[in-house]
Amino acid sequence: MTTIDDGALAQQPATQETASNGRQKGTASAILRSGAVFILLGLMLVGFAIAEPAFITLSNLMSILQAVSVVAILGAGVTVTLAVGGFDLSIGAVAASSVMAASYAMIVWHLDAFATVPLVLALGAAIGLINTFLIVRLRVPDLLATLAVMFLLSGLQLIPTAGRSISAGFVLPDGSKATGAYDPAFLLIGRYSLLGTLPVSVLLMVVVAIVLFVLTERTRIGRLLFAMGGNEVATRLAGASTTRLKTLAYVISGALASLGGIVIAARVGRGDVSSGGSLLMDSVAAALIGFAVLNLRRPNVLGTVVGAVFVGVLLNGLTMLNAPYYTQDFVKGAVLVGALALTYGLGRNVDR
Repeated sequence: MTTIDDGALAQQPATQETASNGRQKGTASAILRSGAVFILLGLMLVGFAIAEPAFITLSNLMSILQAVSVVAILGAGVTVTLAVGGFDLSIGAVAASSVMAASYAMIVWHLDAFATVPLVLALGAAIGLINTFLIVRLRVPDLLATLAVMFLLSGLQLIPTAGRSISAGFVLPDGSKATGAYDPAFLLIGRYSLLGTLPVSVLLMVVVAIVLFVLTERTRIGRLLFAMGGNEVATRLAGASTTRLKTLAYVISGALASLGGIVIAARVGRGDVSSGGSLLMDSVAAALIGFAVLNLRRPNVLGTVVGAVFVGVLLNGLTMLNAPYYTQDFVKGAVLVGALALTYGLGRNVDR
């Protein structure tokens, strides 16, 4: 006759309770990891709004989005190269070169907006092809190839103007004076707001994000891009052209960097030689923060845009609170470390 141990009966509820607690902790951990960036973003919005009511006004929120639009556009390009297992360090230099190229085209060559914009976008795409040639044909590692192109462009953009910024009436190296001017239609890209509220640059950011999201998340090409980033050899053996995929990624990155340069030139109204100073680090930071959004742990365009907005909200709030400029990078770094720690570290520890 089979007997049942009383201790075993008493242990079953305890085991079930332990399992239930484990599931609850697991759910809490998943929520924490998925929403860490959004939680911190919400806390920042509330905190800055309480400290400075003007922060939460519609005009200031649109100003934040306008300020981060270029970073988000460039970050989207970085995201695509990350998807194929690459990394584009030349995007800041491409954007700065595009600012100078757009200004030179209109002020020196007297081109209008409808000729300048395609010309500059083609320049960015051509630089993407150069990056691909170095990486694919010459077998130069991605980081080294794009770093070399970055230095090349940083010097090349200064040669036509002898290192001077471009503005109406500036003197060329041969002593002649430029007689052209910015096309008013071109300036609308950086300065006009639809219905007096939505800046064109923000609309461009949204369009880029939607198009790239559909491309990377909802199409076969997008699946192949991520497959290549995971295992290039397996992707090649499956019949996909890894050369074409990498070419596509770097051409998109170069074209988006040029689009960001066009927005900057249209906003500033001059070819400033220092316009691309912080674009590389900010756009890379936005792309890498995107890994933590929704706990995806991979490149994704939605996360990149959220990362750019995250950094923009933080810097705008600190500026409105008159925080010293020399403390802003430290505070930005501390908050980013907190967001990533919640996603990758503390949230994972809850599961154990």
